[in-house]
Amino acid sequence: MKRLNKGFIFIAAIFLLFTGCTPQNQPLPSEPNTNPGPVEEPPIEDPIVEVDKIQEQLDHMTLEEKVGQLLVVGFEGTELDDSTREYIQDLGVGGLIFFARNIHSKEQVSTLVEDINNISNIPLFLAIDEEGGIVSRLPKEYKKLPDSISIGNTNDTDLAFDYGQLLGNRVRSIGLNLNFAPVMDIHSNPSNPVIGKRSFGTTAEVVSEMGINVAKGIKNTNVIPSIKHFPGHGDTSTDSHIELPMIDKSLDDIRNFELIPFKAAIDQDIEMIMSAHILIPSIDEEYPATLSKKILGDLLRDEMGYEGVIISDDMTMGAIVNNYSLEEASIDFLQAGGDILLVCHGVDSPRLVFDEIMKSIEIGELTQKEIDTKVYRILQLKDKYLYKGSIDLNFEELNTDAENIMNRLK
Repeated sequence: MKRLNKGFIFIAAIFLLFTGCTPQNQPLPSEPNTNPGPVEEPPIEDPIVEVDKIQEQLDHMTLEEKVGQLLVVGFEGTELDDSTREYIQDLGVGGLIFFARNIHSKEQVSTLVEDINNISNIPLFLAIDEEGGIVSRLPKEYKKLPDSISIGNTNDTDLAFDYGQLLGNRVRSIGLNLNFAPVMDIHSNPSNPVIGKRSFGTTAEVVSEMGINVAKGIKNTNVIPSIKHFPGHGDTSTDSHIELPMIDKSLDDIRNFELIPFKAAIDQDIEMIMSAHILIPSIDEEYPATLSKKILGDLLRDEMGYEGVIISDDMTMGAIVNNYSLEEASIDFLQAGGDILLVCHGVDSPRLVFDEIMKSIEIGELTQKEIDTKVYRILQLKDKYLYKGSIDLNFEELNTDAENIMNRLK
């Protein structure tokens, strides 16, 4: 037998060694997987959606409830009577305005406010004209305050703020939440029978600076200030409570004078403006400011960029009812861009206006979308400021604060 080559035997032994150590069922290495298939992604969380609580509230209101919010009305007596109950419960009015006829004493009006709040579903604007000076409806327990012109003459913005804060606290102390003040009219006509000392001064600069600081003081007490009377009632010689005043100025003249305090207040985020019952033929030959789309819509809303609530001056004043029917004028105001109708006199007046608005919606003069836009503004303002019940403020301290204001004028 031939002898095997030693080199061949060595190589064969090495081969058998490695193959013998490998299990028979061991799979051979495979190529890397270049197509792994779909990878499961982690679940995507739903984005957080911020709920618009004002829109939710609006969506759950009936048309009648929405229309009621467009009214702030006057009422009779010092106690809650059937007529006032009807305004609140049947018409669902957005608020009430308090006059001297409703206020006898601090204790009485606080009780009246509590009774009113107890029967209202949606919080009410509870309003008053508390300008100080000659325009004040507060009980006699409260010390008199100086006129606005006295405050303006000091050019002391700190004093103006403190004055506004005192006005607000006096209003809060009897449970009210809306003050139709400060006056932003410029006292430029010495023959003016209705503004006069209610103005802070005779220049746009003084009225702007002092008026804005008074408004800030009022806001600081969680009371809503409503500046007035847009676009400026200072240069009139007629009382709009009796008849319709007219201002014979160009639009440019108005822009460069009367509008300056209002624009300054808008730039400071004022949230309510009251319109004036005045005719300015250079802007609108047919309608006074309260009823004029050219003034409320084009000028105030569009040109001046105001997005807050527009409230009318009292729609039962002579300037309106001696020239228009209350019902038709109310629709004109809403069509012009206004939000809240102030109806101060006449037991039947609120019902007449309410029914006319409902009729106008039915025939398409006003759309539900327009109503919703107005009511949204109103509810938004209420949500920011309103509370129920009176605030426990020290009455004696309020009178001491009034004395301090008077002393700072000396």
